Amino acid sequence: MMTKTISYRTSGVCSREIRISVKDDVVESVEYIGGCNGNTKGVAALACGMKVDDVIERLSGIRCGFKATSCPDQLAKALASMKQDN
Repeated sequence: MMTKTISYRTSGVCSREIRISVKDDVVESVEYIGGCNGNTKGVAALACGMKVDDVIERLSGIRCGFKATSCPDQLAKALASMKQDN
């Protein structure tokens, strides 16, 4: 199977973009551009090696303070949009 890589422009959070690589329905790499450095690196490290659907299920709907979304939620949205494009 081939690796699919996307750049997802975030909305409603401090990070500007998420770069994601997925191979055989498993997250290979996640890189946030901008945002809270330690938190985004932590979320990225935890997501790597997980199945796409598991990441979406665990991270969807997480909020950051009073915001309607968060960097983890944006990762879930990015992965969901990647699945729709297949």
